Order: sequence, then C-alpha cells, then structure tokens
Amino acid sequence: MNTHKIIKIVAFALAILGSIFALMIMTGSEAMIDNILYITYAVLGLVIALVVIFVLKGLVTGDIKKTLMSVGAFLAIIFISYGLSSGTDLDLQPFNDKGLGITEGISKNVGAGLYAFYVLAVIAIGSMLFGGVKKILNK
Repeated sequence: MNTHKIIKIVAFALAILGSIFALMIMTGSEAMIDNILYITYAVLGLVIALVVIFVLKGLVTGDIKKTLMSVGAFLAIIFISYGLSSGTDLDLQPFNDKGLGITEGISKNVGAGLYAFYVLAVIAIGSMLFGGVKKILNK
C-alpha cells in the first residue's frame, strides 16, 4: 500500500474520532471529559509523532538543499523581524496596571511576531497571485 494512502486513511480515522470526541464532550459530564482529554492527548502525541517521522523521511528522500534554503529564509525573516522590533513603541503602563506583567522583551517578541507574520503573509499571497497569473498566461 502506498504511504500516501495510509496517511489519508489515518487522517480520516482521526477526523472521525475527533468528531465523535467533540460530540461526547459537548454532551457529557465532567468525569467523561477528563477521560476524553487523556485520549485526546494520546491522539495528539500520535499525530505529532507521525508528522515528525514523515517530515524526517521527506528530508532524507527529498531535495535537502531546497529544504535547507527554505528553512534558512524563514529563519532570516524571523531574525530580521526581531531586529526591526523595538519593544518601546507601546505604552506598557495600562497593561501593567491590569496586572498582566508586560515587559519590553515581551512587547519586542510580539512586534517581531507581527512583522514576521506580515512578511510571510505578503510572500504567501504574492506566490498565490504569481502562480495564478502564470497559470492563466500559459493557457
């Protein structure tokens, strides 16, 4: 059997189990919810393990140079975003008055995450538009 078919079958089975558990949680008591949460943690662990296994398998069998270049570009975007974020462009006093304990470091991390999100969103939208335009022009 093809690995792709096995993954599809496992994903479909997990989706059905997830739907059943969600319905049980919505209609069940707290004791049942605790037991379902343990099952959910086990399923989540299984899914994460499968993802890690197949990602590592893809790295070994695929084009590792292209993968490393993509990871490097992603890390470059993260580091540049962190460098651009100041952490001092927001008045932290209202947050600290509410007892949230926001520091400049936390503000800098949030700003870096926002900058990285914006850059990655623009890249994703641009690549979708580029692919669509290229597909239309090649017809």
